[in-house]
Amino acid sequence: MSDGERLSNGQLKVVVYAATSAIHGTGLFASRDIEEGEYIGTFAGPEARRDGVYVLWVYETEDRAVGRSGRNLLRYVNHASPCNAYFDGFELYASCAIPRDAEVTIDYGGGL
Repeated sequence: MSDGERLSNGQLKVVVYAATSAIHGTGLFASRDIEEGEYIGTFAGPEARRDGVYVLWVYETEDRAVGRSGRNLLRYVNHASPCNAYFDGFELYASCAIPRDAEVTIDYGGGL
């Protein structure tokens, strides 16, 4: 599978799954060992017009943000610092090795 190719929820389940999180509500967990730098999936959903639950905002330029309302498993990624994954645009990558059944987390930024 090439980087950036969207995965369906069925395909994502080979890499990640949703379960109860000790961090917050539902979280995203590794279905198998994930290697550092590995592409995990693409945050998929319709364009968001306003902020809300499961909305991811990406800055296309310094002053223009584009949002998506998450409809796939990646909507369950929680915040942690330090984290073990990051978004490059809407594509999620492992920033370090993530062992099977570990929660996949990103840094939401903004001093959280």
